[in-house]
Amino acid sequence: MIDTHCHLADSQFDADLPAVLARAKEKGIDTMIIIADSVAESERCVALAAGHSELFCTIGVHPHNAKEWTGDTERRLLALSTYSKKVKAIGEIGLDYHYDFSPRDIQRQVFMHQLRFAGCEGLPVVVHCREAIQDIRDSIADIKPKKLVLHCCTERFEDVKPLLDAGYFLSFTGIATFPKAADIRETIRQCPLEQLMIETDSPYLAPVPYRGKRNEPAYVVEVAECIAQIKGLSLEEVAATTTQNAVEFFGLD
Repeated sequence: MIDTHCHLADSQFDADLPAVLARAKEKGIDTMIIIADSVAESERCVALAAGHSELFCTIGVHPHNAKEWTGDTERRLLALSTYSKKVKAIGEIGLDYHYDFSPRDIQRQVFMHQLRFAGCEGLPVVVHCREAIQDIRDSIADIKPKKLVLHCCTERFEDVKPLLDAGYFLSFTGIATFPKAADIRETIRQCPLEQLMIETDSPYLAPVPYRGKRNEPAYVVEVAECIAQIKGLSLEEVAATTTQNAVEFFGLD
């Protein structure tokens, strides 16, 4: 199984990362994609992935940090992409209209810039969306990235169906296990398994029964089990298909 989205470069894992990786391995999680949200974290992700065969990474600037984009940002991202074969996508990038930590016009400009950058580099994109699905769809329609996954999908199915129709992917977290997440579970039910991936978004969003604790890659099994139950499939089928989806999407060996 593959945890396609985890923030292992976060300081919450500084003290016990080897134990976290060992627990993931015990649960059958043999590959993890570690995600960046700034240039500085992109650099940490590349360094961390270099030291572990089971880790691959993304580089990019989260919408929260879009206001920090400068003329030097793309140069530093390009250097990382050129330097490391462990870089498998641009992300997480996108729009966040819930917190608005960066002005919305700046978010949109930086999102579009990174979509174009990903196209130039031939890399997939990992997209963050919070209360901004229409603008996400409009931006994607303009750029038409070759490969895209909407991470931590919490949208209603009718809002993300155009992404699926375009051949893109949805990825789901432990939020799907929360009692009040009926809309997410309905989106999972209607999403083709062949366009679905699983993630933890750790250290955030720990699934039931770990809710309220620090999340970690080992818990992606709970997400897979939830999806299996929703779709009336075996855990083995969900694990096999989502793993193959991730291998092809990220171009893993």
